[in-house]
Amino acid sequence: MPLAGKGMLITSMDVEAADEQEFNVWYDREHLAERVAIEGFLEARRWIADQASPKYFCTYSTAVFEDLSSPAYKKALANQTAWSTKNISRFKNMIRAVGRVTSSRGRGRGGALCVVRLRPAAGSADALRPKISDLMDPGMLPGIISMHLIESDPLLSKSLTEPDKPNPGASDWFLLVEGTDLPSVRALADARFKNAGVAVVSSGTYGLMWDLGKSDL
Repeated sequence: MPLAGKGMLITSMDVEAADEQEFNVWYDREHLAERVAIEGFLEARRWIADQASPKYFCTYSTAVFEDLSSPAYKKALANQTAWSTKNISRFKNMIRAVGRVTSSRGRGRGGALCVVRLRPAAGSADALRPKISDLMDPGMLPGIISMHLIESDPLLSKSLTEPDKPNPGASDWFLLVEGTDLPSVRALADARFKNAGVAVVSSGTYGLMWDLGKSDL
């Protein structure tokens, strides 16, 4: 299984061009290390849009799903640094999903990513999950490394900037297709998941900026 952990936090956002330089320095010099240092967090990976919106996309893997509601994580959320508070207030079009990794297939990780956001119909999850997992086999396809299915928890998936705002996509699933080049991951996502019997909310491609593991701290 290419993903070691069972939990994943997904965040995605835009920022104004005037704030972008400071935002990236904050993310790269403070935020990722601060989050990865939390007990149970394993790694973080930062991505930038190729053909996608919002522009920035980040994943944080945890050993178990419960690490995403642990006292250690809640303490970090409640005690943001001044620099974090400043930059988080600048987030635009934010997506925040706290989810379970319910399937992960392939071997290894890629630097090209296609993110497919799915919205299962009510009551369809149990029947849909094995169908999607079957479609996630990378086989011998060139340019495809691994695929991961993350199912959002509707109670925990709240925006940091607008926590009380209704979120119609709080139960969405995120399918992550990783590969060695952007055309390959885009083509596979279009071919396999656009007509998989579940509504596709969005689909977009990202390139890896960098990643940070616990052993790097």
